[in-house]
Amino acid sequence: MRLNLISKLTLATGVILVVAMTLFAWLRIGSLKRLLMEESVTSADNLSETIVRTTHYQMLDNDLPRVFQMITEAGSQKGIQRIRMISKDGKIVFSTRQDEIGTLVDKKAAACNMCHTGNEPLLNATSMNRSRIFRDGTGKELLGMAKGIYNEPKCWAATCHFHPRSARILGVLDVTLSLEYMNGQLAAYRNKTILQTAILLGLLALSLTFFTMKLVTRPLRQLLSHTKKLAEGDLGSSVMFQSGDELGELATSFNTMTVNLRQARGELEEWAHTLEAKVGERTRELKQMQAQLIRSEKLAAQGELVAGIAHEINNPLTGILVYASLITSDPKLHDDLKPDLEIIVRETQRCAGIVKGLLDFSRETPLQKKPLELQQVLEEALNLVVHQTLFHDIVITRRYAVDIPPVMADHNQIEQVFINLLLNAGQAMTGSGELTVSTGLLSDGASLFAAIGDSGCGIPEEQLVKIFDPFFTTKEQQGTGLGLSVSYGIIANHGGKIGVESIVGKGTTFTVVLPLGGADEKP
Repeated sequence: MRLNLISKLTLATGVILVVAMTLFAWLRIGSLKRLLMEESVTSADNLSETIVRTTHYQMLDNDLPRVFQMITEAGSQKGIQRIRMISKDGKIVFSTRQDEIGTLVDKKAAACNMCHTGNEPLLNATSMNRSRIFRDGTGKELLGMAKGIYNEPKCWAATCHFHPRSARILGVLDVTLSLEYMNGQLAAYRNKTILQTAILLGLLALSLTFFTMKLVTRPLRQLLSHTKKLAEGDLGSSVMFQSGDELGELATSFNTMTVNLRQARGELEEWAHTLEAKVGERTRELKQMQAQLIRSEKLAAQGELVAGIAHEINNPLTGILVYASLITSDPKLHDDLKPDLEIIVRETQRCAGIVKGLLDFSRETPLQKKPLELQQVLEEALNLVVHQTLFHDIVITRRYAVDIPPVMADHNQIEQVFINLLLNAGQAMTGSGELTVSTGLLSDGASLFAAIGDSGCGIPEEQLVKIFDPFFTTKEQQGTGLGLSVSYGIIANHGGKIGVESIVGKGTTFTVVLPLGGADEKP
């Protein structure tokens, strides 16, 4: 069976108290017994001395009947078992028990041990040495006291006595007392001590149980309950009791630990959310970089293919254009055929323009970098396009950042990129809307951005992944699909990137990012 803490403490303390109080009671009872025994010995010795002194003059007068009468009267007192007078030869001269008068006493008996312990009898002995404790035939405990009757000068000088002067001791007065009264007192004291010990143990057990429950058990139960809540993940609880002892310090430590754990868990949760957001952001960046890498490899492969095709087509187109021009200027040509030849010349020139665009797309033109004010280049591009009919009903909003540093870039190529983006924005708004042009410094402080946004029709999500592919266009009857591809290549050659965000029905925003250092690396 599992014992709780209070039972263990009560049991252990009870055992210790029982052992301690038992030992204390045993020592007290032993001390009391010795004290009572000494008092009994003293009383017996005093009684013996009183009898000897009281009968002294009767003994000098040899008035033995009177002496025996006085001994008999003294022996009738309560607690006196017997009194007897023994001669120096060991003969019982008189006894309160008539049956032993005239008998001899063995010198080896307990009554004689006080003097006859050696070869020669002792003349003097202490009262304790003259006392003895023994039991009679009925089992009663008795105390015997032997007192010597010495031969004093009055005894050997008196005319009535025949004791010689050389005799030192005349006899022994032996007094036997019952120890029943003393043993009864000891038993009563022992029983009283046992009862008091039991009552005291009960009171101590109740007091110990009460104070242990109040000062130890209840606080420990609160600490245990708090620990279980912590194990279950409940960090909002706390230990409520307060105390100035070690348990109070432990409770304060538990509360402090709980607060620290709650803060740590909050920090971990916040860190987990932040990490999740960072992982998601990094994943998107990796996907964008992967898409840009795939797009760059795709553009490079397409550029090589387009360059070969353009060179092959350019030579026949040149011949067609030359001969068509010559025939058109020939006076022998019939007037009805001139419109057809003009169409041939015009379409051939358009094909030549397409071929030139293909060559520009595939050709890596060397960069002529110099410090540029990005806002100034944007303004120049705007001045070239805003006068076109396309922008007459379009509101232009400028949001330029102040005090941004110049960027190292090729003026003509960057301007070409902005023109392409501005024209695409104007065409997306179908003649009316709002064009927003903004610049600024990125939060990393290492790059500038220029954003061109329109309020046009927007681009569907499935088309955004193809927006920078060559020959891809959202315009059904105009455009070759090379403008954004060429722009992408230019920005990539500058070590920057170009991105697009679009919502169908709300508009599109193209963002160009250029490094301040003007790096030539391709992303």
